[in-house]
Amino acid sequence: MSLFGAISVSSSGMAAQRIRAELITENLANADTTRTPDGGPYRRKDAVFSASPIGNSFAGTLAEFTAGGSQGVNVSSISVDQSDPERRYLPGHPDADADGYVAFPKISPSEEMVDLMSASRGYEANVAAISTVKDMIGRSLDLFK
Repeated sequence: MSLFGAISVSSSGMAAQRIRAELITENLANADTTRTPDGGPYRRKDAVFSASPIGNSFAGTLAEFTAGGSQGVNVSSISVDQSDPERRYLPGHPDADADGYVAFPKISPSEEMVDLMSASRGYEANVAAISTVKDMIGRSLDLFK
């Protein structure tokens, strides 16, 4: 893998972790949302990652077909939690049903914060990898002086 290929892999990882962090913050912001435009409570969202080939040059395309190419990461889809919502007894709530129960999203703030820390650390790891490659390129150029 070339040094620029390593930068491409890390930048794809940074982009995927950014999308994951955005979804986690959306989940946290809507943890108590009982009514959405679609009807019902907010549904938790999560990013699904998959490997994707890096590079759109001839060499990158050739490497794809020979299975020796670098693999980056992308968000292939966003999964939406389809489980039954959590029901809480709040008879005075405007969204309460006839029995006095309100449907709330199944979102655990502590789990979301752990996921957010994980996404942040994944992003930071990719930044560190890019910084290391940048230093390697700089030192290589210094050798040619």
